[in-house]
Amino acid sequence: MARGSLGPHHVPLSGRYILVTNRSQTWMGPAQMITEKLKLFLTYQVSAWVRVRAASGGVLGLPQNVNVALSVDGLWVNGGQVEASDDERWHEIGGSFRLEKEPKSVMVYIQGPVPGVDLMVAGLQIFPVDRCERFRYLQMQADQIHKRDVILKLSGFDPSSFLGAVVIVKQTENSFPLGSCINRTNLDNEDFVDFYVKNFNWAVFGNELKWYWTEPQQGNFNYRDADEMLDFCRNHKKEVRGHCVFWEVESLVQPWVRALNRNDLSRAVQNRLTGLLSRYSGKFRHYDVNNEMLHGSFYQDRLGKGIRAYMFKTAHQLDPSAILFVNDYHVEDGDDPRSSPEKYADQIAGLQDQGAPVGGIGIQGHIDSPVGPIVCSALDKLGVLGLPIWFTELDVSSSNEYVRADDLEVMLREAFAHPSAEGIMLWGFWELFMSRENAHLVDAEGEINEAGRRLLELKQEWLSHAYGMVDMEGEFKFRGFHGTYEVEIVTPCKKVCKTIVVEKGDLPLVLSIDL
Repeated sequence: MARGSLGPHHVPLSGRYILVTNRSQTWMGPAQMITEKLKLFLTYQVSAWVRVRAASGGVLGLPQNVNVALSVDGLWVNGGQVEASDDERWHEIGGSFRLEKEPKSVMVYIQGPVPGVDLMVAGLQIFPVDRCERFRYLQMQADQIHKRDVILKLSGFDPSSFLGAVVIVKQTENSFPLGSCINRTNLDNEDFVDFYVKNFNWAVFGNELKWYWTEPQQGNFNYRDADEMLDFCRNHKKEVRGHCVFWEVESLVQPWVRALNRNDLSRAVQNRLTGLLSRYSGKFRHYDVNNEMLHGSFYQDRLGKGIRAYMFKTAHQLDPSAILFVNDYHVEDGDDPRSSPEKYADQIAGLQDQGAPVGGIGIQGHIDSPVGPIVCSALDKLGVLGLPIWFTELDVSSSNEYVRADDLEVMLREAFAHPSAEGIMLWGFWELFMSRENAHLVDAEGEINEAGRRLLELKQEWLSHAYGMVDMEGEFKFRGFHGTYEVEIVTPCKKVCKTIVVEKGDLPLVLSIDL
């Protein structure tokens, strides 16, 4: 991951490492003061290789969490974590951090394993990220993945009449899914609706489809909000993700469900599946079936290991048209050993082994100080499963709107340029309706900030336009992003306007236009 950021400036590992023995506290490990080396608002990447072993030739037992941490004026800042086993393997840590207030002291240290475990550290590097060079690479990648050669073949006239004919091609919409979270109250705000309708082609409901919203008390149903929001999306021709059927984290399960015994809970789960998916069959393109299964186990603990696969299989039977997703957080940032890409991939493969029709991988994307190669590494590791990956709840946070814009650009470019990433959903954009502070793109009065402007600039960059003369064979060739175009053909005697759609494909798209 460091090589992906540093390129030719990357220094290969030397083979030397720090060995820490006689550890009697979890925090014991190498440390260094770096206060004078850091600058505010710069994103720093952290890279290290670590290994653990039992002291004095013993047996380690459980895997150990190893953390590159920073003490910033006595407060812990996470620089990346990994879970390491005593299997003579080195484990890579990739993380990041940023300081937004002037610190008096900053110390970096490596910690985590329990007392009595030896710790080895190699190749620890902390360096500012050069995003401009990375962006140039991602632009080339995006062009390869999301563009297609197009040949317009003109007919209906003598070929000689094509001489002097001019073709003007303007893309009006990129077909790549780019959506946002919306709430029922947002629909009463005309400025919110205007920005949303103009700039997004997908929607996900913030709360209105969750079980605690649709059935807050047993037998007391509320589908009115979801129905109204679906009508809104249908009227504006927006596709919709269904979030979520269940939520595996116990604190987010409504009290009456938590109070049920095993048999009653099993019936309630079946009723939830039948009630929701039968009511909305064919109306949601995706469902997050059981949210955050790497971070919770409420249903699995009470109903057994097979319940998760059962949820997927039953949901598929009730609505075969919907693509069924897993969905979790801290998968892409190196900050949480519980949700590493490897553990996520293992969980998905385990569900598939039980017959669960998992159709997509959701990465929530609530991220701080994103570093492109770390995000890309996670996408690569999950991409081998061959399933579409979506960023389902993307937001970035910084008190500085220009830094926030940079972070947002990192995430949008990394997703758009990766062959396995097939959609991006923002977790809101309007101030006062964000789940995190300093994450909005538009303020409460409707003013677009720098992060919002960066989104709009990228949307313009991802539209293709072409202009030129028809050749001697009556053809006009261009290469453009997938999506919808307006084509204007001006000949000496007439003007013809056509709408064309460029879909995905490896071969050039040949379109005949009869003048």
